[in-house]
Amino acid sequence: MDFTENQAIYLQIADRMIESVLAGAWKPGDRILGIRELAEVIEVNPTTVTRAYGYLADKGFIRDQSGVGFFLTDKAREAATELRRQRFVGTELPYAFRTMDLLRMGLEDLRSYYAEHRVKAGKESAS
Repeated sequence: MDFTENQAIYLQIADRMIESVLAGAWKPGDRILGIRELAEVIEVNPTTVTRAYGYLADKGFIRDQSGVGFFLTDKAREAATELRRQRFVGTELPYAFRTMDLLRMGLEDLRSYYAEHRVKAGKESAS
């Protein structure tokens, strides 16, 4: 797993897990790797994974079933959506708006680019 410097590693780990749920790769109730297993796979300290799991558990995304392992909660998809929405609205959208202002772009421009994106995404998923 490649990490960036602009976000804490435990949050980047959490983000990847959130993306897996939102993309449909993981489903509520699925068992996920244990702390040491994941730490070994992505080559980080187990404490970092523990922090990521703690964050996700606090948000209702995963649960620890003692002696069995970690599982996605029944509300994992809803939790993932809310976490991603909070980050998008709180961090990414303000940056996008600042950029739009600098480029003198309006919502109509954005609609046009988004429509193009959706067409390309539809063609890519169909191939």
